[in-house]
Amino acid sequence: MITFLLALVLLFVGYFTYGKFVERVFQPKADRPTPAYTQADGVDYLPMGKNKNALIQLISIAGVGPIFGPIMGALYGPVAFIWIVLGCIFAGAVHDYLTGMISIRNGGAHLPELAGRFLGKAMKHVVNAFSILLLLLVGTVFVASPADLLYDLVNGSVPVLMFVILIFIYFLLATILPINKIIGSVYPYIGALLLFSTVGIGIALVWHQAPIPELSFENTHPAGTAIFPLLFLTISCGALSGFHATQSPIISRTTQNESQGRRIFYGMMIAEGMIAMIWAAAAMSLFDSPITLNELINTIGTGGIVSEISTAMLGPIVGTLAILGVIILPITSGDTAFRSARMIIADYIKVPQKKMMNRIWIALPLFIMSIFLTTVDFTMLWQYFNWANQSTAVIALWIGAMFLYISRRNYWIAIFPAWFMSVTATTYIMNAPIGLNLSMQTSVIIGIVFTIFLTILFFKAASNRRGNNHPLEDDVSDWKQSA
Repeated sequence: MITFLLALVLLFVGYFTYGKFVERVFQPKADRPTPAYTQADGVDYLPMGKNKNALIQLISIAGVGPIFGPIMGALYGPVAFIWIVLGCIFAGAVHDYLTGMISIRNGGAHLPELAGRFLGKAMKHVVNAFSILLLLLVGTVFVASPADLLYDLVNGSVPVLMFVILIFIYFLLATILPINKIIGSVYPYIGALLLFSTVGIGIALVWHQAPIPELSFENTHPAGTAIFPLLFLTISCGALSGFHATQSPIISRTTQNESQGRRIFYGMMIAEGMIAMIWAAAAMSLFDSPITLNELINTIGTGGIVSEISTAMLGPIVGTLAILGVIILPITSGDTAFRSARMIIADYIKVPQKKMMNRIWIALPLFIMSIFLTTVDFTMLWQYFNWANQSTAVIALWIGAMFLYISRRNYWIAIFPAWFMSVTATTYIMNAPIGLNLSMQTSVIIGIVFTIFLTILFFKAASNRRGNNHPLEDDVSDWKQSA
C-alpha cells in the first residue's frame, strides 16, 4: 500500500515540479493569439473553456488504454508502478505537452505536418501514412472492444453486430459534426464519470486495505515474459502513448490561451497516469496471484476483469456505472481517432473543412476500411497497434527535440525519452513474432545501433537548420505561411 500511495503522490508532485519546469523551457505566451481565434471556422477551430478542453483531452487520450494496459501490465508485478510514474512524468506528459504546444505554435498542425516542418519533407509523407494507419487501427479496435462489453452487459440478448452498427453511426456523426456539437457537449460529463469511478475504486482500495504489493524488481509474469521491451508497450496509455500525439492537435485548435497548455496537456497525462496506477493496483491486489490474473485474462478477458473489480470494489449499482464508463471510454477515443484521421487527410490534400460534404467524402472511405479491418483477428490488430503506437511516440519526441533545439531551448527533456523509446520500439519489432522474430540479444543491439544512427541524423539536421537561420519559436507561425 505504501508504494501505491507514494506513486500517486509522486505523480501529483510531478505536475507541479517537472511540469512547471517543462513549461518554463517552452515559454508559453499568454498574449499570443491561438489558432482557435486566428483560424476559426466553427468546425474544428473554435475556442472552448480550459476545463472543458482538459476533460475532452483526458477522454480523447484515455480510451481503455490506461485500464486494460495496466491490468495486463500487472502480471509483471510492482515494477509496473515504476514505469507508470517515471514514464508519465518524464516521457508521456512531456510528449503530450510538446505535441499540443508545438501544434498551437504552428496553426493547429497535426503530427504529419509537424514532421515535415521539423524532420524534413519526406517525413511528412511517411508520418502521414503511419498516422492514418494507427488511427484506423485505434478506431477499429475501439469498435470491437465496447461492442463485446455491451454484448456481455445485456447477457447476449442483443447481437454484437447491432452494437457495432450503432457505434459506427455515432463515430460518423462525431467525425463530421462541429467539435462543440457532440464532443464538446458530452465529453465533459463522460470525463467526470471516469474520474468519479476511478477515484471510487482508489478510495475503496485504501479503505479496505487491499493487499497491494510493495515495490519489487522481481518479474512475476507467469509466462516468464521479459520486462524489456514488452512492459513498455503493454502499458502505453498511462505512461507514454503515441496515440496522444494524434489527439492533442484536436484540442490545440480549441485552446484559448497558451498558458492553459500545462493543465490541458501535461496535467491530463498525469491524471491518466493516476488512473493507470489505480487499475494496476486493483489488478495486483484483488486476485491471489499473477497466475490467477493471467488465467482470468485468458478466459473472461480484461473487460471481464474490469467488471469483477468494479463490482467487488464499488458494489453492484455504482460498479455498474463504472463498467458503463469503461464501455464508453473506447468509444470516445475511437470517435476522436476518426476525427483526427479526417483532419490529417484534409490538411494533407489541402481541403477546407467548413463545408459538410468535404468532411463526409473524406470520412466515408475511412469507415469503409475500418469495417473491413473488423474481420481481422483482434489479437493481431492489438499487437500491431502496440508497436505503431509507441513508434508514433518516438516520432513525436524527436519532433519535440528538434523544435526545442532550433528554438535554443533545453532539448534534452525530449531527447532522453526519445532515445529510450527508439531502442524499445525497434527492439520489439525486431524480436516479436509479428516482426522479424530475431533473438533478443540481436534485437537489442539493432535497437541501440538504430538509435545512435537516428541521433547522428538528428544533430546533423538540427545544426543545419539552426545554421541556415531556420525560424526560431517566435517565428514559426510566420514560417507556416511560407512552408
